[in-house]
Amino acid sequence: MDLFNQEKVQNILPYDGITDYYGKILSEQQSAFYYQKLLSKIDWKNDEAIIFGKKIITKRKVAWYGDTNYYYHYSNVTKQALIWTKELLELKEIVEKESKATYNSCLLNLYHSGEEGMAWHSDGEKMLKKNGEIASLTLGAERKFSFKHKETKQKVDIVLEKGSLLVMKGTTQTNWLHRLPSTKLIKTPRINLTFRTILI
Repeated sequence: MDLFNQEKVQNILPYDGITDYYGKILSEQQSAFYYQKLLSKIDWKNDEAIIFGKKIITKRKVAWYGDTNYYYHYSNVTKQALIWTKELLELKEIVEKESKATYNSCLLNLYHSGEEGMAWHSDGEKMLKKNGEIASLTLGAERKFSFKHKETKQKVDIVLEKGSLLVMKGTTQTNWLHRLPSTKLIKTPRINLTFRTILI
C-alpha cells in the first residue's frame, strides 16, 4: 500500500494502529526558517547505541530537549534532555495545536543525506506514555517512511513532505515497526523532530 503526495490522510495504517498524516502544516517560509535555525542552534551530537555489547556511533546526529532535564534510555544508552529553545517551543505549540495532544519532550534527528537512515524499530520504551502520541515533523529533504506489521509483514510507505506532520498513536508501536530507508538519490539534510511524552 503506497500513499504518495496526498494532502491529508487520516490513519494511513489499515489495522492494528492509528497513524495520521496531516500533510504540510508549515508554509515554505516557515519550513526554511526553522530548518536553518535548528541546523545552526541545536546542540547536535552523533548518536550512540550499544548493540551486542559493542558501542556504535552513527553518522546521524541527535538532540534531546524537554520541559526539564529528563533522562531517556534507548538502545542501551541513557541521554539527558536539554531545556527547550525558543524555536522548539514555537514548533511544539504548532504541533500540539494540529494534533490536539500535548508533549513534554522532543528527540531530534539530523540525517545529513539520504544515505543515512534508520532501521526497523518501534518506540516502545517503558518511559514513554503507553499508546501515547508521537508526533513527527519533517524539515529539509523529503524522505520515504515505511511501516511493517509485526505479524502479517504488510508494509505501508509514505513520502514525508517538507513541513509535514505525521502522528503515531494508539497501538501503532505495539503492532507495527517503522523505518527511514536509506537512498543515494537524496543529497541534502533532513531534520526530524519527534515530540513525545515521557512519564516522570
